[in-house]
Amino acid sequence: MTDLIIHGHFYQPPRENPWTGIIEQQSGASPFHDWNERIHAECYWPNAFVQSGSEESINNYNNISFNFGPTLLSWLQTHHPGTYQKILDADKQSAKIRNGHGNAIAQAYGHAILPLCNDRDRLTQVLWGVADFRYRFDREPESLWLPESACNAQTLDLLIEQGLRYVILAPGQAKRFRAPAGEWRNVAEYGIDSSLAYRYRHRTQRSRSLAVFFYFGGLSQAIAFERALRSSELLIGLIKQAARNSAMVNIATDGETYGHHFKFGDLALAHALEVEAKKEGLSVTNYGEFLDRHEPEFEIEISEGESGEGSSWSCVHGVERWKSNCGCHTGGEPGWTQNWRGPLRKALEFLRDNLATHFEDLGGDLLRDPWDARNFYIDLMLGRSRNEFFSRHARRLLSASEQNRALTLLEMQCHALLMFTSCGWFFSEISGIETVQILRYAARALELSEELGISSPRARFLEMLAAAASNIPKSGNAANIFRELVDSRVGAVLV
Repeated sequence: MTDLIIHGHFYQPPRENPWTGIIEQQSGASPFHDWNERIHAECYWPNAFVQSGSEESINNYNNISFNFGPTLLSWLQTHHPGTYQKILDADKQSAKIRNGHGNAIAQAYGHAILPLCNDRDRLTQVLWGVADFRYRFDREPESLWLPESACNAQTLDLLIEQGLRYVILAPGQAKRFRAPAGEWRNVAEYGIDSSLAYRYRHRTQRSRSLAVFFYFGGLSQAIAFERALRSSELLIGLIKQAARNSAMVNIATDGETYGHHFKFGDLALAHALEVEAKKEGLSVTNYGEFLDRHEPEFEIEISEGESGEGSSWSCVHGVERWKSNCGCHTGGEPGWTQNWRGPLRKALEFLRDNLATHFEDLGGDLLRDPWDARNFYIDLMLGRSRNEFFSRHARRLLSASEQNRALTLLEMQCHALLMFTSCGWFFSEISGIETVQILRYAARALELSEELGISSPRARFLEMLAAAASNIPKSGNAANIFRELVDSRVGAVLV
């Protein structure tokens, strides 16, 4: 019997106004108020309550491996607690029947491209993602979804250091493999067998490792882009064809494929996994349970991409999509380019580094270790005790005003992390709502720094943004967009 694992990466970029915490109306999501509401109605809720014709609905999250972005889960918890609870229930139910291995895995918190983060930010993104998972699912995660599956050796080493058991990557991210004590074989020549788990070893602590799963590329592509969800019979037929008597077929796509991108995809998925899979001798499971029975034999090295900075599942050039005009885009008008990506990243990195210096200097007077305190700031974001936080991290007994100052510094850092949300670079035009959103985080971080009396880098930041030209003449450049669509001093945002 072949094991079948389908992973859904469920994610929306954070959309809340950084000043109000409220998502404003987004006309593109009509007839819904905003894109979160629309995609909830088309995907997140339908997959939790699939109407199969019987008295009881089917919860698709019971049958698939999945991750939800922490900011999306926070929104669901507040606005759609019924859907949120079904997601949590599915993890508990799957753990009961799959030898303690729940279907849910964690995600790096702010959906930043981890290989492009500095070491401090990469660590915080992972720690916050793990902490958020622990808070919601009441257990330790076995894996962490890497945004855009983007990784490099430093990222995988960090996952090992944080005790993660496995990771899911695209087949194009494999570089070479070898059997124990065997010769290395290049994937470009031999291909990669996606029915196996591989072992990645820490570069300096060779006794430590994690398993790497490379999803079945052709089948995942067919589901995401080639209408393989037209019927459950077609879907299972393609899976059977891919299996070829293998131990496992594993598939990974955006979770929004099932219902939002393809109407009734949730129904096809439910019938395929509840009915058709059993008929065809496929055993629905998840990665943790599979690893219990199939320890990795082959060792793997991953690709570092064209520039040596990492690889991903949505950029054939590596991670260039989030830093250069690499040619990967989502359409747009003839003649448009994404030359704006590089200047945008440089401007935000300048702002990040400037604010980091002040955070370290001012925070050092209030906190034992400002960066360690930032790593644990997620506890306060999740509603845990302020007194407990300061008893652990304060350099001394702080007055109320000193505590507020420390919290402002930490909140400044939170927005500095969120301004690297990957969606800001993914699409074709810099004036789109995703890029405007990360500029909002930059504006809020700037405003908080100015409240603290920090010498403002605003002028230099805007000068650097001016080098990021829009494809739309009336928008001008990112500095114009910042001034016109994001006025940090009054919190006005016009999108």
